[in-house]
Amino acid sequence: MLLSGIRRLFKPERAMAPTAFYTHPACLEHDMGDGHPECPERLQAIEQMLRASGLGAHLARREAPSAQTSDLGLAHEAGYVANLSDFMAQVAASGKTRAVDPDTWVGPGSLEAALRAAGAAVAATDAVIDGEAANAFCAVRPPGHHATRRQAMGFCFFNNVAIAARHALDVRGLQRVAVVDFDVHHGNGTEDILAGDDRVLMVSFFQHPLYPYSGTENPAPNMVNVPIPPRTRGMEIRDVIETQWIPALERFKPQMVFVSAGFDAHRDDGLAQLGLVEADYEWITMRVMDIARRFADGRLVSCLEGGYNLSALARSVEAHLRVLSNQPLPLQSA
Repeated sequence: MLLSGIRRLFKPERAMAPTAFYTHPACLEHDMGDGHPECPERLQAIEQMLRASGLGAHLARREAPSAQTSDLGLAHEAGYVANLSDFMAQVAASGKTRAVDPDTWVGPGSLEAALRAAGAAVAATDAVIDGEAANAFCAVRPPGHHATRRQAMGFCFFNNVAIAARHALDVRGLQRVAVVDFDVHHGNGTEDILAGDDRVLMVSFFQHPLYPYSGTENPAPNMVNVPIPPRTRGMEIRDVIETQWIPALERFKPQMVFVSAGFDAHRDDGLAQLGLVEADYEWITMRVMDIARRFADGRLVSCLEGGYNLSALARSVEAHLRVLSNQPLPLQSA
């Protein structure tokens, strides 16, 4: 009796599981042209950080599979998936880059990269639910949170986090999941897909006004949207999270947490004007992990979104991953 009680409290099967790290070389082949901020070097900077810090040794590296059409259909209209896939296949055959909007370009390697990015999110969801991983981080690109049910935009084609959240609900049978979006831009695509679905609670902050200039008018009841003015710093954002995110998440009691992990609210990132630093991303991750532990048996899947200053991105991902993998920061020499 006593032993069984101890086992229930300790839950060794999940406590001993590693943090899974999903990526794929194909994600480096998506190239939107010279000078584009959403570039392959973003993933290379993360990989360099993992090697230099030694953190990679504490992660379970996994190859991202390709998403299936049925996976994409969890979040996107069938016609959109078919038309975009055909267009991307034509670009791959031609070898020439073409635009889908002024900021978002398809290159020869974009289709496989987009399928691997969405597939990583789905595979990570299964691994965490099945107890094969304590939690997971998907170091993939293209990002996803601007992709709506029927439109590619904002560097995004398929909405990786929304697909994964719907997979957890519709395929794996969970009843409540939370989406946490701390990218500096409003996750308009995720909101478009998940608004009104009472099985989902989405919490986010975002700089406003800023692309895509949405999220402030009449959000659905399952959306906690917090617009933040430019030049806001970390302590003010922490207060927003404590007063607006955490109470909503506690009331909702999610059975799994999905994170749109954008690191472009960093003070060094040139695409926005917020003032977060690595310690803020560490703190945010700790607060979100606490929700996952209390209500979801620690189940959490995080997917890379934005972050365009390569050094700031790598440092911020390190802070995020150290919390996920329970690896302390190395001691600094005097």
